[in-house]
Amino acid sequence: MFKNVLIAEDHESASISVQKTLADLGIVRSDYAYYCDDALTRIKKALLGNEPYELLITDLSFEDDGHQQKISGGEALIAAARQVQPGLKVLVFSAEQKAAAISALFHELEVNGYVRKARRDAQELKKAIESIYKNKQHMPAEFRQDIRQHNAHNFTADYTVIIRLLSSGVAQKDIPAYLEQNQIRPSGLSSLEKRLNLIKEALAFSKNEQLVAYCKDKGII
Repeated sequence: MFKNVLIAEDHESASISVQKTLADLGIVRSDYAYYCDDALTRIKKALLGNEPYELLITDLSFEDDGHQQKISGGEALIAAARQVQPGLKVLVFSAEQKAAAISALFHELEVNGYVRKARRDAQELKKAIESIYKNKQHMPAEFRQDIRQHNAHNFTADYTVIIRLLSSGVAQKDIPAYLEQNQIRPSGLSSLEKRLNLIKEALAFSKNEQLVAYCKDKGII
């Protein structure tokens, strides 16, 4: 299980609740920050001290209380943290419930999991942390159908390019070179695999061939 976790949460009661959930999982070391700038500073210091955080649990929305900040929201914090520590795993714990916004977290920021603040969220947090520790993505079942519908009608131009390449017979391992050459980011093979796996999961497919056939049928490519 994770040994070093950072919580970025501006509500004290929520932070305490998350800390208790971590303790229930046997995670004895968990730090917290009420501001995004402070969270990023902690991540940098942990790296310099050779004790990097393994998991960042962050909210998306941070209230403006007059404390001047360079980073004002969870999305910006995730992006900044990944620049400093690319391998940092991220779990978003938020009240956000729009399928498009949640889908973007996985597609654009490549978060490892999402849990919505709601009834029985402590149990969902435990499931998410355990899944992420096993290198699996965690998306609550309640959102999968919504995201499936969203993805079915909102393929980005980048996704269309990737699926068109697969359709034309280009091997998945060769696609990153094309993306890099055409300045399409992210272009790495790992990122490509995560993006494809996420959308296949949302559409309940297991193979790229099913995804290509679906896109042809829907007129996406």
